[in-house]
Amino acid sequence: MTHSMSRVGRCIDNGPIESFWGTLKCEKYYLEKYETFDDLEEAIDEYIHFYNHDRYQKRLNGLSPLEYRAKTA
Repeated sequence: MTHSMSRVGRCIDNGPIESFWGTLKCEKYYLEKYETFDDLEEAIDEYIHFYNHDRYQKRLNGLSPLEYRAKTA
């Protein structure tokens, strides 16, 4: 993973990641209670794997993000 910072005044660069965090919170975080930070961390890791490998998205022509990237690369 490479850390990236957009230029000052270029908030549009934040849109995709803000959308992802909103989706993660709605689909995972708000639906369960976590007893420990480790439980939360594991749930987030599992969700990121699910999101990239198994969560099919209409805007990606019904493909998961990794399938879409493989087709367009």
